[in-house]
Amino acid sequence: MPHWLDTGDTAWQMTAATFVGLMSVPGLVVLYGGVMQKRWSINSMMLTFATFAVVIVVWLLWGFKMGFGAPWLNSGAHVAKGGFFHGFIGTPGPVLSAKAETMQGVVPGGYGNTVLMPFPQASLIYFQLVFAAITPILSLGSVLGRINFKAWLPFVALWITFVYAVDAFLLWGGGYFAAQGALDYSGGYVIHLSAGVSGFVAAAVIGPRLARDREIDAPNNMAMVAVGAGLLWLGWNGFNGGDPYAANQSAAAAILNTNLATAVAFLVWVVLDFLTGRKPSMIGGVNGIIVGLVAITPAAGFVNGWGAIALAFIACVIVYFAMNYLSAMRPFRNVDDTLGVVYTHGFAGLAGGLLTGVFADPHMGPFDAISYSQGVVHGSFKLLKWQALAGLWVIFWSALCTFVLLKVVGIFIPLRMSQENMEIGDVAEHGHEVYPSDIPSLGFPNGIPGFSGTPEPAGA
Repeated sequence: MPHWLDTGDTAWQMTAATFVGLMSVPGLVVLYGGVMQKRWSINSMMLTFATFAVVIVVWLLWGFKMGFGAPWLNSGAHVAKGGFFHGFIGTPGPVLSAKAETMQGVVPGGYGNTVLMPFPQASLIYFQLVFAAITPILSLGSVLGRINFKAWLPFVALWITFVYAVDAFLLWGGGYFAAQGALDYSGGYVIHLSAGVSGFVAAAVIGPRLARDREIDAPNNMAMVAVGAGLLWLGWNGFNGGDPYAANQSAAAAILNTNLATAVAFLVWVVLDFLTGRKPSMIGGVNGIIVGLVAITPAAGFVNGWGAIALAFIACVIVYFAMNYLSAMRPFRNVDDTLGVVYTHGFAGLAGGLLTGVFADPHMGPFDAISYSQGVVHGSFKLLKWQALAGLWVIFWSALCTFVLLKVVGIFIPLRMSQENMEIGDVAEHGHEVYPSDIPSLGFPNGIPGFSGTPEPAGA
């Protein structure tokens, strides 16, 4: 066994990554399948599975090295001194050889310095793979009910290449923003802000659902929604707990803060429902859960418990009023964001990232290279400045690239499914429905012989 390999850290990293994978498959599979109308359930689940599969292939063939490899345009200059484009993107390439999979894990420019991992590169690739995979799945929530399955798949491959990999390198792989001190513990910017912005732009470009889908927007199975939300909540322990790249005190603190912030956000959402005269619905509660999870993500290991409470409270209030009131104003009211991803992920991710610059505790840093980072409440505005600049970049880059990539894909494949298929739904797109018992038996199109369908009297 190599001297650098720590079996405990290796086991935790693979376990944490599997938790993150479960958030997508089956977490978001069942959440999307339950929250959409019955005739879009199969389509939503198929799109989620397909997205997960596409990202795995792209990530292993070229995406991982673009996000976590050696700088492509650096030419030997230190990222922090070489300018923005010297720390823009990693060199693309596959990670399929025996050496690539068994060597010691390494991020060449992590936080401005080479970071060597106590586990194999394969563990790092797998961990970052499931992070990459969930991001376009989150964006997908904005365009369910009208996106063309055939167009979505190439778009995902392009989006991971030109949006996700760039943001990952800039903030995680040792790129420009990481070198300047910007922090994103587990993806408040790289994952959630980019997903929210990209989903919103995609919804605007592709156009709205059918009018009847917008008017009767009823989930077909709330039990599936609850199961999906539960998988997200507990799966997030791997999401935030795995990012110190070790089974250490920072991982434990991040998990504790994650659950605390999620509980606070859920309760705040319920209280706000009461205060505004609404009933505390399951959908509202799930939104609160997601906001808490997303908002704590960029800060999980950088804030203490008091900071986690404050961050969750502020972010939840912001998102609640954005979703319920700002959504009635332009440009939000003009865009049919199916599941409100721009609010629960875009607004929440940005709020969490900025509030990291407010509440970051210098005693919580998991690496020596960033242990000096401190938020406004601990005496420094520098971190907040770089959090704001990094957030603005992610918004700009995600919006621009999503718009351009959709237009390019649209030249070859229609972005919207046909009007006829939109009227029919799953049967037209995939050949079957989520509840096939709702339709006549295919073997007996006129009904099953000898069965009237009338239930027997109670007590018979």
